[in-house]
Amino acid sequence: MGNIWQYLIIVIILIIIAVAIVKSKQKDFKLEANKLVEYLGGKDNIVSYETNKSRFIVELKNTKLVNKEGIQKIGAQGIVEIDNQLKIILGEKAQKIEKFIDALKVNS
Repeated sequence: MGNIWQYLIIVIILIIIAVAIVKSKQKDFKLEANKLVEYLGGKDNIVSYETNKSRFIVELKNTKLVNKEGIQKIGAQGIVEIDNQLKIILGEKAQKIEKFIDALKVNS
């Protein structure tokens, strides 16, 4: 009977650790997404945006406000600038970023 309680305690501790890891990753993502918006010149500089697979495509009012070096530091694998549009290769994060910016635009 004593062994069952030990296993139960171990399982509960593992669940608590797993939940803590998931929550910390969510906080890290929000911080990263906020930094991306900042590096794009702020939410007021963003005219439109969309995702296409691994690319985050954003049209900006002023591309001179963009910090490309900062965007690459948060994980962009490449950035292509055409006129007032940036195509940022973000991999699997691209669609999460789009949803996050949607929420930012709604809350502003």
